[in-house]
Amino acid sequence: MSGLFITFEGAEGAGKTTILNYVYEQLKSRGYDVIKTREPGGIDISEKIREVILNKNHTAMDGRTEALLYAAARRQHLVERVIPALNEEKIVLCDRFIDSSLAYQGYARGLGMDEVYAINEFAIENCMPNLTVLFELDPEIGLQRIADNKGREQNRLDLEKVSFHEKVAEAYQILVERFPKRIKAINANQTQEEVQSECLGLINSYLSK
Repeated sequence: MSGLFITFEGAEGAGKTTILNYVYEQLKSRGYDVIKTREPGGIDISEKIREVILNKNHTAMDGRTEALLYAAARRQHLVERVIPALNEEKIVLCDRFIDSSLAYQGYARGLGMDEVYAINEFAIENCMPNLTVLFELDPEIGLQRIADNKGREQNRLDLEKVSFHEKVAEAYQILVERFPKRIKAINANQTQEEVQSECLGLINSYLSK
């Protein structure tokens, strides 16, 4: 594989999806062969798994079941969409990847980061991102943004208590320390224009290497 795999991470309401779309349009306008996708989802089978995971009625879902479903969706998404694009030397921009599982299920759900990483090692077969952009934001601000965004459909993770989302934020800090070369953090409490500019600058510097 000789393409470039860039993932976008962050807590709920951090704005990563909006920034990803901006970066996608900017790179596309400059002639880069780029695709955008998301997790869980991106292809038909994984989108169906997404519907099961995020359904607000599935509050009885066990943490390990959740982690396994994410890994299954990730595997199919990689095989069908990400790896073929990388083999065609494309830039792949992905909304969430393995770090979300480590943060949400591994740390916030208390399953253990190493345990969840092991599940995902089997799923991804060493296909790790070249670069991960992490959008850091206070959990309460992120949840308020979600509440204020009437156009956004509420999912099961939005129903979690603030303490859960605080653990997610802690987990991402741990991951930044564990993978400093891959994960680069951006303060998402800036204006949207500032965050867009910083993110695009970060990716531009990576592309120029």
